[in-house]
Order: sequence, then structure tokens, then C-alpha cells
Amino acid sequence: MTRTIPSLCFLLLAAACMADETISGFADPSADYVLESLDGRGFAAAAVIRFPEEGQVTGRAPCNAFGGEQTAPYPWFELGPVRATRAACADMAAERAFFEALGAMTLAEVNGPVVILSNEAGREMVFRRAP
Repeated sequence: MTRTIPSLCFLLLAAACMADETISGFADPSADYVLESLDGRGFAAAAVIRFPEEGQVTGRAPCNAFGGEQTAPYPWFELGPVRATRAACADMAAERAFFEALGAMTLAEVNGPVVILSNEAGREMVFRRAP
């Protein structure tokens, strides 16, 4: 019995340490976050990002669906290789701008319904939870 209590404490402590420390542990995993602005200017095309589970980022750029891995601990953001479909559309310029900016982001902030991705060079993407 005396060995059971320390073992149980160790297991509980280990479980607590395994909490999701990526952005997905702070953002609503069931929410779609719509891109409102890119570098301080409104983003006219449709783009959505999601953080559905630990280390996963998915979404829809202006033309294509995408996904990738993000394993840096919050507040850092480092999106691994992005997989995207390859459809062309009238918003290809916005698509390129979106993916170029997303790949440059290194910091994340989750504040209620808002997710802000930014970097030290002053670039910023502001997303808001869709209604």
C-alpha cells in the first residue's frame, strides 16, 4: 500500500506534464478562425485556420485546403511543411500572400476569439473565431 501512493502521485504528475503546450492547447479546437487582416490591412479573400488537435494546423487558404504540424510550445509558432491541395482560382495572388505570411510567423497569441500570429519583423496575421 505504501508503494501505491507514490506510484499514483508519479502517474498523476506525469499526466499533468503531458498537457498540450502548442497553440492548439490554447485555441478552441472546434473553431474556425477567419483571417481578418494581414500586416495591418484587411484581407479581402477568404482564409480560415484551425487548431483541431495537439500539434495540428489545418485550414482553407483562398484557393486550397492545407494542413501541417506545429509542435513549438506556446507562444512560439513554427509551422512544419505545409501540405496543400493544388487547385487554381482567381485569388492566386491572395493565396501566395497568405502562404508566404503563414510561413513567416514565429509567435502566437490567443486572446478569447482572436488568434494573432506574428514575427519579430513586425508581420502580423489576425484571425477571429467564426460565428
